[in-house]
Amino acid sequence: MAKLFVDNLTVMDFSFLDAERGVVGESWIVDIELTGELDEQGMVFDFGHVKKQIKHFIDAQADHRLLVPAASSACTTSIAGDTLSVDFELSSGAVIHHESPRDAVLLLAAERVDAGQLAEDLQEQLKSILPENVQEVLIKLRPEAIDAAYFHYTHGLQKHQGQCQRIAHGHRSRLEILVDGVRSAELEAQWSERLADIYIATDSHIVEEFELNGIEHLRLAYTAAQGDFVISLPRAQVFVVPHVSTVENIAIYLAERVSSDAAGDVLVKAFEGVGKGAFGTGSPQ
Repeated sequence: MAKLFVDNLTVMDFSFLDAERGVVGESWIVDIELTGELDEQGMVFDFGHVKKQIKHFIDAQADHRLLVPAASSACTTSIAGDTLSVDFELSSGAVIHHESPRDAVLLLAAERVDAGQLAEDLQEQLKSILPENVQEVLIKLRPEAIDAAYFHYTHGLQKHQGQCQRIAHGHRSRLEILVDGVRSAELEAQWSERLADIYIATDSHIVEEFELNGIEHLRLAYTAAQGDFVISLPRAQVFVVPHVSTVENIAIYLAERVSSDAAGDVLVKAFEGVGKGAFGTGSPQ
């Protein structure tokens, strides 16, 4: 028996529902190990196929989707045609409502979204598409090691031609803020706390403000290439920006906000998940 591994095979950027935290953006790095007999090439599995076939499979299952713990007592779902509706009651009494094409959601037979359980589910599904000589699959899902400020956010990009058009997908992201070239741990901590478990909403997507169980909610909706998307969630969990919520615009907007109170030139380095993002700059007013 032989074993191969591929670390950092891909990054799953997604959001999930949690009764305490609400809708939470997340980024998990995927590592994989395959155990089996050597084939006629002297390989367990060709690395090129790992990077294409297995990466494509994993991305299709969870990347840029909303993960829903469908076995939770807080969750109810319904299907009408190709539209899947999810209602999820939070411990606060607020309710998250999500409507989208079915492919934008992954329903998990679990009470909460858990990396270990999701990895096991992916392993079982993956076995069916691998050659017979591969006898064991091990998937590890892990967050990026970050020794400074970071935040979890969810958003949707209506005009994106890929999966980012889905209204509830997200990221776990670093945040670096420099004033006159010097990083400010204080500002990074302040803004990471302000944006913790946040939904960053484009202002034009807000279609209704309403009260439910004594809690203010916002409803957002738009039509994209994949279909119609709706999400409503507690107002306190929404950070509204006056433009499309791309990471480029997020970085620029944060730099403008920080520079309004800063004593020097501001540079914001906002990440979108792992290893990618955008810069924003601002100057004192």
